[in-house]
Amino acid sequence: MNKVSVVAILLAAGSFSACVTKKKYRELESRNKNIMSDMGAASAKLIECDRDKIEALARLRALEEQNAYLKKNSDDLINNVGNLTTLTSKGAANLEKSLESIKEKDVRITRLQDALTRKDSVTLAIVTSLKSSLGNVNDQDIEINVEKGVVFVSIADKLLFQSGSYTVQDAAKTVLGKVATVVKAKPDFEIMVEGHTDNVPVSKGSLLLDNWDLSVKRATAIVRVLQNEFAIEPGRIVAAGRGEYVPLTSNDTPDGRARNRRTRIIVLPKLDQFYKMVEEGMKQAPK
Repeated sequence: MNKVSVVAILLAAGSFSACVTKKKYRELESRNKNIMSDMGAASAKLIECDRDKIEALARLRALEEQNAYLKKNSDDLINNVGNLTTLTSKGAANLEKSLESIKEKDVRITRLQDALTRKDSVTLAIVTSLKSSLGNVNDQDIEINVEKGVVFVSIADKLLFQSGSYTVQDAAKTVLGKVATVVKAKPDFEIMVEGHTDNVPVSKGSLLLDNWDLSVKRATAIVRVLQNEFAIEPGRIVAAGRGEYVPLTSNDTPDGRARNRRTRIIVLPKLDQFYKMVEEGMKQAPK
């Protein structure tokens, strides 16, 4: 029952109170009280329902916000998974390329090592041949050794030249002939002849300018003997003078100066031949 009905009843009751009995009036009054009580309860219930509605709407908004957050995280996760898959694929491809590159480098290193091994084998053969050929020569007058894959034959000055001279002695040609026999058998190798002196200045009035000049002339004298008397191709020979500037020991004593006066014959592989060995090894490498 609404408020209008209640007011109408009250007016009716007031208008006709004189016309009804006291009993009837009390019944109407009691009924009115019940109606007012029900209306108060209904109002309280309505207020409670409004409060519940507000709380429900608040929870709904919170759930909607949470749902939107979860949806965004889900989308981000899906995107990240997609990106991760792409990155993983690229990483696998890059790793495969890296492995292929490593394999190629390993093959090249192996082939280079093979080429070096073959060169070292040839170098060892040269040393063995030289030592066999020159075995009857005094060890103090001639030395054979290998440094960094290069064969050095160091011949004392007294076996080759007279003091201050650059004319090769006849006795020295026996030693040079033995060296020439070995190096001629290895056409892929070159020969460098290095002249070395002590630090004593050349005699004044001689045709020599200085120890540089003496060392170079001695080297060229040896080169001419190897070319003209032992038929070594001149294109394989290099003449060089080092003067007094690469001594083996101190020049303060006669023995030291005698040791520093020497000629070195260096047997070294032709670089183009060595590279050819490496290239051939590369061609034989498995694809």
